[in-house]
Amino acid sequence: MKDEDAPAAAGKPTFWRRLRHQLWQPPRPHGEQPRERAVGPLELFYDLVVVALVAQAAHHLAEHLTWRGIGEYSAVFVLVWIAWLNGSLHHELHGHEDVRARVTFLLQILVMVPLGAFIPGAGGAEGAAFAVAAGVLFAVLALLWLLASLRDRPEYRRSSRLYVIGTAVCAAVLIVSAVLPAAARVWTWGVLAAAYLACFAAVVLKAAPVALAALSVTHALIERFGLLIIIVLGETVTGVVSGLAAEPVDALTLTVGLIAVVVGFGAWWTYFDFAGHREPRRTPAATVQWMLTHLPLTAAVAAMGAAMVSLVEHAHDPSTAPATAWVLCGGAAVVLISTVLVSATLQAWRTRQGLYRPLSRTCAAAALACLALGAARPAPPVLALILVLIFGIPWGLAVAYRLRHEETVAQE
Repeated sequence: MKDEDAPAAAGKPTFWRRLRHQLWQPPRPHGEQPRERAVGPLELFYDLVVVALVAQAAHHLAEHLTWRGIGEYSAVFVLVWIAWLNGSLHHELHGHEDVRARVTFLLQILVMVPLGAFIPGAGGAEGAAFAVAAGVLFAVLALLWLLASLRDRPEYRRSSRLYVIGTAVCAAVLIVSAVLPAAARVWTWGVLAAAYLACFAAVVLKAAPVALAALSVTHALIERFGLLIIIVLGETVTGVVSGLAAEPVDALTLTVGLIAVVVGFGAWWTYFDFAGHREPRRTPAATVQWMLTHLPLTAAVAAMGAAMVSLVEHAHDPSTAPATAWVLCGGAAVVLISTVLVSATLQAWRTRQGLYRPLSRTCAAAALACLALGAARPAPPVLALILVLIFGIPWGLAVAYRLRHEETVAQE
């Protein structure tokens, strides 16, 4: 009997090892992520949860279009975006399609839910709760990066150690900021976010060549960044719908709302026609610039959606309110400039100079026109219509280029 049972007994560890390998694989070591893979539904779900937090920040900004409201929005948005970048890069570099990945994302989501609930009051009564929740989220991220770093080869250890330490310090500062007064707390978040991003850039730029190769932007990352922009662009439509729902709908209000939707559409075509879904050059500077430039771009799109609520609600005013004009037009200017900065990281920036160099100058001029429009503050329908025309200028330039170089563009 013992001899007959021996194969079965010997087979049990093999079965459990196989089961564990299927369900709970260790983090993928640095440098082994696939260049080609499809973005999975789990990542899309995670992105939607992050956008729910972005929506909370945008809705709060819509109700507080003041300098203080803009400052609170900026500090909160940057922290949420950094957390999203952390979670996305961790899965890109170390994640598998297994139960461990699901638990990793679920753990972050469970912290994000209360974090999102505290966002509307982050600049006031619920600031301490927001700080603690954000600190816990960054502590979770630091732990995930630490567990992944334990499998690192020697050439990756220095960069991984610096990244883990920086994320852990960020978590500690956020938790400690809970005891500060409200105004000092928001300033602390802003300074902390800027310092974190600067350290992130420094780690990437000074990493060893083999570590930089592991951090190259893959097709999956390009798709994730593009999908986040698309989802956040939904805030422009949400802003218009909220504005229409808040006021009796007449011909002028509806007209302003529909033109505002076209403004959001203009932000979409500007980014995706010239920069989106394109691979940056595989250099440290291009990688850092490509990633970090998406932060102001995404924040500006969400802020434009927040300003559209007020634009539609005050469609009958003789001139657009100062805060509404500056946020909407300033956001449009940031979208134009950010698109140029993202485009400057692409290989096409060098191979298609006949398009991108004139385009960069045109977008810079269009951004200045947006700021001048914000200062002029014409009536809401006029302001929205002029914004549509401004967004149409770079697009018209690109169409003219394509018509002149139709055969070359077809070959590309």
